[in-house]
Amino acid sequence: MPSIYVDHAATTPLSPAAFKAISSQLQQLGNPSSLHTHGRATRKVLEDARESIAREVGSLPSEVIFTASGTEANNIALKGLWWSRKAQGKSVVVISAIEHHAILDPAHWLETHEGAEVIHIPVDVHGVIKLDFFKNLIAQRGDEIAVISIMHSNNETGVIQPIQELVSLAGDIPVHTDAVQSFKKVPLSYKDLGVTALTLSAHKVGGPLGIGVLILQRAYEIPALLHGGGQEREIRSGTLNAPSIVAFSAAASEEYPSSDVQRLRDNFISAVHAAIPDAYINGEVSQRLPGIVNITFPGTQSDTLLLLLDNAHVSASTGSACSAGVHEASHVLLAMGHTEATAQSSLRFSFGAASTQADVDFVMSVLPDVIATGRAAHLK
Repeated sequence: MPSIYVDHAATTPLSPAAFKAISSQLQQLGNPSSLHTHGRATRKVLEDARESIAREVGSLPSEVIFTASGTEANNIALKGLWWSRKAQGKSVVVISAIEHHAILDPAHWLETHEGAEVIHIPVDVHGVIKLDFFKNLIAQRGDEIAVISIMHSNNETGVIQPIQELVSLAGDIPVHTDAVQSFKKVPLSYKDLGVTALTLSAHKVGGPLGIGVLILQRAYEIPALLHGGGQEREIRSGTLNAPSIVAFSAAASEEYPSSDVQRLRDNFISAVHAAIPDAYINGEVSQRLPGIVNITFPGTQSDTLLLLLDNAHVSASTGSACSAGVHEASHVLLAMGHTEATAQSSLRFSFGAASTQADVDFVMSVLPDVIATGRAAHLK
């Protein structure tokens, strides 16, 4: 039996170009911080990769800071910007109610360990930031805000946020955006967004696991989380992972088939509506990623559906893979107005560059029976 993967928002297959790049660089010797010939050779390919990634995201090469993950980049940005502004008497952290745990958890840590005040911006039923709430907050408490972090697109629903408008309203308050899901899938320009900091992750775009990027304006000097050799503007010490960085660059240089992926998503949605009429899409707005579909199937339990799908050789998700194994309702769906019951009746299907219409057809060949079985089990 085939095994169909529709969880590309969790991680993506290593692209052929990335596989070739990492395989080649793994055979090269040299610490990029060393001054000898081997070290300089590694440094050159690393800096070429930095320039390539900078071009892809519309930043300066000197603004690219390599990290071990998107989570680390988010922690560096949120904590570093907060610490740098705390001395000015600004202690408020502003985040959205639908952030990934890589922002929610460090914000909570700042609150419990550093005395920060964390304010969550609510979203509407479609998962879009409530701009009026944000405007009022800036007008009333702007002088107290140290940092704002609002994700560019949501990892569970794919809904894209109005970051440029938020940055304009924020004025001189530093704004960070987690753009891990958006990179390569929709137009994304660090320069045009006007944010202070932006996070990327390689394994969401066909690169390897364990490598991320923080784009940070040169004007900002922030405290480091890691201390050691002083690499990456003394913000992120540690020997740079040249093979993964080179592979990230290779993957990021490839064109993402956004229109093809969106077509698959739309075909899937149409098929679900036809086969399971009472199912409904969460975050079905025009501004969303091409590949993510979050669907509520009333009268089911999502963990049961996942197991049934897996038994039918389909890999899907309930939401963030970083929360896997934690049986609780999605905070994203709850923020959008779901009840505990409906939030726990929802699944995320996410398509990627390697997805095909045959994948959609296979999923739809088993999904109606899976939902029927899941409903019968839920009623017992």
